[in-house]
Parts: sequence; C-alpha cells; structure tokens
Amino acid sequence: MRSDRMKKGVEKAPHRSLFSAMGYTSQEIERPIIGVANSANELIPGHIHLDRVSQAVKDGIRMAGGTPMEFSTIGVCDGIAMNHEGMKYSLGSRELICDSVEVMAKAYPFDGIVLVPNCDKIIPGMMMAAMRLNIPAIMVSGGPMLAGRLKGKAVDLISVFEGVGKVAGGLMTEDELCMLEECACPGAGSCSGMFTANSMNCLSEALGIGLPGNGTIPAVHAARIRLAKLAGQKIIELVKKDIKPRDVMTLDAFKNAITVDMAFGGSSNTALHLPAIANEGGIRLPLALFDEISEKVPHICNMSPAGPHHLEDLFEAGGVYGIMKELTKKNLINKKCITVTGSKVGDILKGAGVADHEVIHRIDAPYHEKGGLAVLTGSLAPQGSIVKRIGVAESLWRFEGKAKVFESEEDAGKAIMEGKIWAGDAVIIRYEGPKGGPGMREMLTPTSILAGRGLDTVCALITDGRFSGGTRGLCIGHVSPEAAEGGPIAFVKNGDIIEIDLVKKSIRLRVDKNELAKRRKAWRRPEPKIKEGYMARYAKLVTSAATGAVFKE
Repeated sequence: MRSDRMKKGVEKAPHRSLFSAMGYTSQEIERPIIGVANSANELIPGHIHLDRVSQAVKDGIRMAGGTPMEFSTIGVCDGIAMNHEGMKYSLGSRELICDSVEVMAKAYPFDGIVLVPNCDKIIPGMMMAAMRLNIPAIMVSGGPMLAGRLKGKAVDLISVFEGVGKVAGGLMTEDELCMLEECACPGAGSCSGMFTANSMNCLSEALGIGLPGNGTIPAVHAARIRLAKLAGQKIIELVKKDIKPRDVMTLDAFKNAITVDMAFGGSSNTALHLPAIANEGGIRLPLALFDEISEKVPHICNMSPAGPHHLEDLFEAGGVYGIMKELTKKNLINKKCITVTGSKVGDILKGAGVADHEVIHRIDAPYHEKGGLAVLTGSLAPQGSIVKRIGVAESLWRFEGKAKVFESEEDAGKAIMEGKIWAGDAVIIRYEGPKGGPGMREMLTPTSILAGRGLDTVCALITDGRFSGGTRGLCIGHVSPEAAEGGPIAFVKNGDIIEIDLVKKSIRLRVDKNELAKRRKAWRRPEPKIKEGYMARYAKLVTSAATGAVFKE
C-alpha cells in the first residue's frame, strides 16, 4: 500500500506514535488510509453542509474497511465575489486548490482520496489534483440547490441578478426585488440552474470520476448522503483494483463529457476547466475539439438560464445518464470508458432511461440541432472565443454594431445602469483576461443588468474575461489573445464596427489592416492592476484562456 511509506517498519515507529497521538488505533493505522479533501466553509451556500457529506464519506470508508483522514481546502463563492475585486481571485483559487490537495497527498501518501467540492473553481481544482496525483480517487459533490418559488414560479440566483437590471430600467420595484432575493436561494447547494458548478458536477459523471447522480441529486435529499457513503465504499474498491484517474479520465472520456456538455447547454466555463483537467494528465483539449463536437451533438436539455428547467427537474427526468442514454441513439457516447463504479459506461447505461421527455427531449426532436457552445474566431479573436449559443436569441445570430469600449467591468456596468447603452451597441470589456484582470473575472452583473433592461436581445457584450454559467444573450467571452497580451481586442476604438456570425462562427473587427497596424504600434502594455501577493505571481505564470488558463510549463 502507498501509505506503508509513512507507517510500516521499525523506522516508522515515530510516525505511528504521532498517529496514536491523534487517537488512531493500531488497527486503523494498518488499514488502507484514504484522504478526504473537504472544502466545507461558512462562506459558500454550496459548501455550508459539506461537513455532513464528508462525514458520510468517512462512514462509507470505515464500513468498507478503510481509515479516512480528512483535511480542508479553500473555496470562493463566485456569486458573492461577483462585481468587486474578490472576483479577480476566484479563477486563481483553482490552481491553489489543486496545489493544496497535491501537497497533502504527497506529504501523506494516501492509498486513495475522496474529493468533496461543490462550487465553481473547487470542483475543477480538485479534479485537476486527482489527474495530477493519479492515485485512486473519486469525487462526490454537495449537490445542487433547489429552485426558489415566487408567486408560483421557479426562480434562482440569476433571477435576482436580472432583477437589479429591472429595477434600474423601471420594470421592478425595490420592494419586489427584496421579496425575490429572500426566496430565490432557499437553502444549501450549488445554485440551481445549469451554471458552472452544476455543469462541472454533471460532467464528473460523464467523465466517470463521479458516481451516477453526483451532478443532480439535490443537496437536501437523503439520497445525497447515501451517495456519499457509497463513494466512501467505492474508493476502497478502487484502491484494491488500483484504478486511477488517468485510467478513467481518458481522451475518450473527455469527448463523452464535451458531448454531454453540448447536449445540456452547460456553462461556457467548461471550455476553461475541462482543458485544464485534461492538461494535468498530458491530454490536450483544443477549442477546436469543442467546436467539432458541438456541430454534431443536438441540444436536448434546456436548463436555466437559457431554459425553464432546474437541476431538480433533470434529476427526476433521469439525470446525466438519462441524457447519455438518449445520445446513444445516434452513437454519440463511447460506452467502453471505465468509471469509478468499476463498470463501463455501457453497463451503467443499461439501467438508465428518461422519465420526462419535456425535460430531456428525444434526440430526434431537440431544442436545437447543434450543441450549446460555439467557438468563434476571426480578426477580433484569432485564437478563439466562446459563446453560449443556445442562450442567444436567433435574431442576434448575425449581428453588426458599433463598439463601445470599456477598460473594466465596473465602467461597463455603470454605463449600463445609467442607460448609456443602446440597441445595436457592441459593448467591449477588456483587460479582464487571465493576465490582465488578473484572474479573468466573471461578469454576471453587467450581463444580468443588460438582460434586466431588455437589451440582451439587441446588444452584444464581448470580453477577454469570462461569463457566469448564468449568463444569457449575445455574450462572447474568452477572447484570445487577451488585451494584456496585445491581442486585437486591445486596439478596438469607440465606433468601430464589430461583425458577429454564429452560423459562420466568426467575430470580426472591421478595421483596415493599415489602421490596425498603426494602433498596434502605438499600444503600450498597461501597468499591472495587482502588483503584490498571489495574484501578481499568478499573472506572470498564467496562459491564455484558449489553453484553459493553465500555468506555463
């Protein structure tokens, strides 16, 4: 066993003595030792209950004959960090989480590890660590929040963000907004739509690193606790069979995950996180692969914010494996991939099905013929950009507008709130990329205000930063190269014509080449926005959004 390195033999007597000091018996020390990475804290609604989930994992490990040893990681709630300096630190926390799990698993050679995350950067950070460490691992999340209810209608966090814009536009009173904010997030769990956290939790199933149900069983259901106990038992099986993350998360498994992502219209942030996870195992996932898969996978599940359904609806309809079952009708899923259940995808699919075709459409009657995300390239984004295509009104699939340029999210949000953005404007927000932000902030506030004011069907918003999984409208993020690296987005001026075509998947800055060359020559790299501490170091190491914003080799 790997853990023998710290517990077996005469020379390890001091080590065993230290374990004894913590109350471990000799029998516990002799058993397989399983690390439990618990990201519980009192700052994230999706993590407020993770101590109970983690306890269930530990119970399962003990039931199966192992000894759990728990440690903690940091975590950031993107919703609370949104629209202030805190959001600069969110994406950067992904690398810290990965590194901290690696440190613990190297300092203490666990025989296996169970990862207990639930929200935006914690999930990919832990999955990156699993791939990097390549010891038997399984992920079990805290599960999605239930949708709120207001006047008989389902509401969620995005309803509140868009409510801010409605108040600004005179479409809602502040008292009505107060009522909404008190019921939109009714309890523990990751916010209830197919936003980034739930997208990644669902994709953990498609990748095979999470058990069936990991992405959709609501946080408050007893089934979530039972799943956590099962995860604790399964990790002992994985240790005995020596099944490791790189056996599970293969290129074919990533293709399955991207396929499912396109089918349920997940967050555009998946195009940032899946490549980063794959990178830890030496697998390259270029944006072109996302685009290739999106072209052949129909969109069959329409979740909030683009559609009416929430994660509890998907759970009842058949969950992630229900979607995968439907996708097999056109041979879009590789059934041979192994999962942490110990079984292959095909074996699990034999017991899967769809209970509600209103939520999971039949593959021959999709919401859209093509997948949820599209990669746009062109003179404004030579290395690519991302749009959540299924969240864009078809009237905007071809757009031409005049640029209104802002050097930060705050400036853009203020202009939208003050009514300075009009139909036909192409709002450019730059110097918000991985390096320039630094940290590639999510921009749910300006997009939600735009939607709340009814401008999401008549304007475009383009940035080298990124958008929340809760964003809808013609919002194009991940523009690469970013402005801080001298990408073309740095040279846009007010009044320039921007052309966007979601059919041709192009994004073009209509400026003469000679004029663009003059602007490039006159451009000077701006001073870093953060000059000390972790994010100053991060800005020096991070690469383009087109590569998953991973660190340089």
